Amino acid sequence: MKLPRDISGLELAKLLRKFGYEITRQTGSHIRLTTRLKGEHHITIPKHRNLKPGTLNAILKDVADHLRIDKKELIRELFG
Repeated sequence: MKLPRDISGLELAKLLRKFGYEITRQTGSHIRLTTRLKGEHHITIPKHRNLKPGTLNAILKDVADHLRIDKKELIRELFG
Protein backbone atom coordinates (compact mmCIF):
# COMPACT_ATOMS: atom_id res chain seq x y z
CA MET A 1 0.00 0.00 0.00
CA LYS A 2 1.32 3.43 -0.95
CA LEU A 3 1.64 6.26 1.52
CA PRO A 4 -0.98 8.98 1.20
CA ARG A 5 0.29 12.21 -0.33
CA ASP A 6 -2.34 14.50 1.15
CA ILE A 7 -2.27 13.84 4.89
CA SER A 8 -1.65 16.67 7.32
CA GLY A 9 0.31 16.44 10.53
CA LEU A 10 -2.84 16.95 12.59
CA GLU A 11 -4.67 14.17 10.72
CA LEU A 12 -1.75 11.81 11.35
CA ALA A 13 -1.77 12.71 15.06
CA LYS A 14 -5.48 11.82 15.22
CA LEU A 15 -4.90 8.50 13.42
CA LEU A 16 -2.11 7.56 15.81
CA ARG A 17 -4.55 7.72 18.76
CA LYS A 18 -5.42 4.17 17.72
CA PHE A 19 -2.00 3.15 19.04
CA GLY A 20 -2.19 5.12 22.28
CA TYR A 21 -0.44 8.29 21.10
CA GLU A 22 -1.74 11.48 22.69
CA ILE A 23 -0.77 15.07 21.99
CA THR A 24 1.36 16.19 24.93
CA ARG A 25 2.35 19.63 23.66
CA GLN A 26 2.60 21.86 20.65
CA THR A 27 5.41 24.31 20.06
CA GLY A 28 5.04 26.51 17.00
CA SER A 29 4.38 24.30 14.00
CA HIS A 30 5.31 20.98 15.63
CA ILE A 31 3.17 18.55 17.62
CA ARG A 32 4.69 16.25 20.26
CA LEU A 33 2.96 12.89 20.76
CA THR A 34 3.58 10.40 23.55
CA THR A 35 2.48 6.83 24.12
CA ARG A 36 3.03 4.56 27.08
CA LEU A 37 2.02 1.47 25.13
CA LYS A 38 4.96 -0.98 25.12
CA GLY A 39 7.05 1.57 27.02
CA GLU A 40 7.15 5.34 26.76
CA HIS A 41 7.77 6.75 23.29
CA HIS A 42 7.79 10.31 21.96
CA ILE A 43 7.50 11.48 18.37
CA THR A 44 7.37 14.96 16.88
CA ILE A 45 5.19 15.65 13.87
CA PRO A 46 5.27 18.88 11.86
CA LYS A 47 1.84 20.50 11.79
CA HIS A 48 1.99 21.06 8.04
CA ARG A 49 -0.94 20.94 5.64
CA ASN A 50 0.66 18.09 3.64
CA LEU A 51 3.48 16.01 5.07
CA LYS A 52 6.28 15.22 2.65
CA PRO A 53 6.48 11.51 1.80
CA GLY A 54 9.95 11.17 3.33
CA THR A 55 8.84 12.80 6.58
CA LEU A 56 5.73 10.61 6.79
CA ASN A 57 7.81 7.51 6.04
CA ALA A 58 10.32 8.35 8.80
CA ILE A 59 7.55 8.95 11.36
CA LEU A 60 5.79 5.69 10.48
CA LYS A 61 9.08 3.75 10.60
CA ASP A 62 9.79 5.14 14.07
CA VAL A 63 6.30 4.23 15.31
CA ALA A 64 6.44 0.73 13.78
CA ASP A 65 9.87 0.11 15.34
CA HIS A 66 8.58 1.14 18.77
CA LEU A 67 5.44 -1.00 18.48
CA ARG A 68 7.51 -3.89 17.09
CA ILE A 69 5.27 -4.35 14.06
CA ASP A 70 5.95 -4.27 10.35
CA LYS A 71 5.64 -0.81 8.79
CA LYS A 72 3.33 -2.21 6.09
CA GLU A 73 1.01 -3.53 8.80
CA LEU A 74 1.01 -0.11 10.48
CA ILE A 75 0.15 1.57 7.17
CA ARG A 76 -2.73 -0.88 6.64
CA GLU A 77 -4.05 -0.21 10.14
CA LEU A 78 -3.90 3.57 9.74
CA PHE A 79 -4.93 4.11 6.13
CA GLY A 80 -6.40 0.79 4.99
